[in-house]
Amino acid sequence: MSTHMTQPGALERLPTGINGFDEVALGGLPLGRPALVTGTTGTGKTLFAVEFLAHGIGRFGQPGVFVTFEERPADIRRNFSSLGFPIEQWESEGKWAFVDAAADLMDEAPVAGSYDFGALVARIELAVSQVGAHRVSLDALDSIFTRYTETATIRHELHRIALSLANLGVTAVVTGERTEDYDGVSKHAVEEFVLDNVIILRNVLSRERRRRTIEIVKFRGAPHRTGEWLFTIDPQHGLTVIPLAFLSAPAMPASPLRVSSGNPELDQMCGGGFFKDAVVLLTGPNGAGKTLASLRFLQAGIAAGERGLAFTFDENREQVRRNAAGWGLDLDEAEESGKLRFVCDYPHVKSPEDQFLTIRHAIEDFAPGRLVIDTLSALERAAAPRVLLDFMIALGAVVRQRGITTLLTSTAAGWLGQQIAGLTDLVITIRYAERDGDIQRAIAVTQSRGAAHDSRVRQVTIDEHGMHIGEPVTDFVHILADGYTWPIPDGRGNQPGSEDLGPDG
Repeated sequence: MSTHMTQPGALERLPTGINGFDEVALGGLPLGRPALVTGTTGTGKTLFAVEFLAHGIGRFGQPGVFVTFEERPADIRRNFSSLGFPIEQWESEGKWAFVDAAADLMDEAPVAGSYDFGALVARIELAVSQVGAHRVSLDALDSIFTRYTETATIRHELHRIALSLANLGVTAVVTGERTEDYDGVSKHAVEEFVLDNVIILRNVLSRERRRRTIEIVKFRGAPHRTGEWLFTIDPQHGLTVIPLAFLSAPAMPASPLRVSSGNPELDQMCGGGFFKDAVVLLTGPNGAGKTLASLRFLQAGIAAGERGLAFTFDENREQVRRNAAGWGLDLDEAEESGKLRFVCDYPHVKSPEDQFLTIRHAIEDFAPGRLVIDTLSALERAAAPRVLLDFMIALGAVVRQRGITTLLTSTAAGWLGQQIAGLTDLVITIRYAERDGDIQRAIAVTQSRGAAHDSRVRQVTIDEHGMHIGEPVTDFVHILADGYTWPIPDGRGNQPGSEDLGPDG
């Protein structure tokens, strides 16, 4: 049996195999103990129960028994075949067994207090014995408890089932309903006290979108990560906890190689270009030149024989095609050659976690050498800051594992901008500047990990040939974007006084 020991003397763990959950659980479910998985409608409880068994068979060679109280076995076989779970084949091989309690509930009249738990336990014991099960899932067990009016009776029968499972030596997942995402743990308010482990799935409406989270409320006698963790349901990979599902895979060794940004002057400012596996953040207000810089970045990659993948969330395809053509890049020709894939989408079409899955699948399918996300700020409009940070952490893990040079653009300022910058290797800032009544642009490399860079602020001009970076700025300039001011030292190295600093300092 495949288990995991966190430390000497700790409870043994049984890995679930669910993407990212075992990282939250610090190794998996405590071995030989039942776990309650509870949530409102549509949170993914049945999926959790099915995956617990399916990964046990497919990844760890551990047969399982699925006890269903609502859905029929035929529905479960059909609904989860899209995830690649050959349940019918596993049944024929003696690795998966169903106990169809849903049929019993439909056949019996719903008389109060009239369910034969003894017969149910006997059927579970027989199925466990027949397949040699290590894992058992009981889906929607609480549907039986509607027949009981006394809480004490529900508690007694639940104790009876939990003791029977423990005597069988299996690790069990028991799913149950709750009525509110943040009010109580279970429908009958007794399940969480009887069972050793409690996991809550939530599907909360936030900013007119559903946001799924998973929380381990308790593991009796075993440590675990606390708090809510964002997850989504991937049509290909099932329940996926973001970002923990992607942090455990090792990244490629750090590359000493440099690649061109597509702008020779910017390459010089960055110490010779971008490191090949760098995650670069380019910030600036609308119209400052971020999209132009990203297109030149892709164009340089194509010229070097690298595939480019780009996602843009602020402009439609016709706008991007027109802008690219104005700077000498034929999007249609580049895509037809197989060197470029450009995806234009609106941020409100999908949640950020689903956008992440789209990007991840495109990376796996297209295998790019360069990736552009233009802009993160568009996603921010559809997501809470914590969600966007989880998006960034997961994305960073995926691109670093594959050594992809990544350029992110953003208008973000303040706390969120600082958090995103902390996840990147190189930060380049473009700002509008006021000089003698004229609006100009200025550029600076404000962060460069592991490499020297030009710390001076330089002028930027844009014409029909692209972006040109000029000489260092030698007089006072005030940045106007986002309502902030950015003091630039004069030619003698003096800094303006504090009266010139905006709220971003």
